[in-house]
Amino acid sequence: MLEPDEYIYGIRAVIEAVEAGKEIDKVLIRKDLQGGELSAELFDCLHRHRIIIQRVPAEKIDRITRRNHQGVLAILSAVTYHSLAELVPTLYEEGMVPFLVVLDGVTDVRNFGAIARTCECAGADAVVIPARGGVGVNADAVKTSAGALHYLPVCRERSILNAVKFLKDNGYKVVAATEKSELNYTKVDYTGPVAIVMGSEDIGINPDILRHCDELVAIPQLGEIGSLNVSVASGVMIYEVVRQRLSAGFSC
Repeated sequence: MLEPDEYIYGIRAVIEAVEAGKEIDKVLIRKDLQGGELSAELFDCLHRHRIIIQRVPAEKIDRITRRNHQGVLAILSAVTYHSLAELVPTLYEEGMVPFLVVLDGVTDVRNFGAIARTCECAGADAVVIPARGGVGVNADAVKTSAGALHYLPVCRERSILNAVKFLKDNGYKVVAATEKSELNYTKVDYTGPVAIVMGSEDIGINPDILRHCDELVAIPQLGEIGSLNVSVASGVMIYEVVRQRLSAGFSC
């Protein structure tokens, strides 16, 4: 259940929050909300600021608050999102050898928090998540990450496929961890600019994204169960990057 300081309700209040630059994860809008000058102003505001809208039954909003929400409730983000288009050149300008982790559809907040914690501990420069079809960065995510999300930049992109293409165009090697590969994950060089792509808990990485990755790798599995938890698999991949870079003489 969301705490009162994690959301804003009411049409006018949400409009004012968006226009004031509040970091908003998404806006829940009652399915049958329509018409009216104020509603039109709300939708115009949300579209101009590219805020994610989710149409839901009134009961879903009622479960969060019984106050006079008018069928509109904005869920605040627990972090300030970064732009990938701005972050990538900044990392190069600072003389970094960038290391990003891209999550295609990870939805479990505990998995996301654990991955973010590993990213921060391993010195990754950012984690990239989708604007739709992925986890929201809320207070639970921050708590699960042990506070790592206060330090680790999060880029929320409208298209993970376009993000992958953008990274490749900017000199990154994009490596996807997938059970569809037979190439051992340790056989790839991670010492240059690199982005590791991890898939969702149920279906893995979108095939269109896989087709645009430079390398497809697999983590050997010797037991009877078919796959690792995504946060564990991410940890394995992330620390292979760390191992190779330390062996190559990178500073901690």
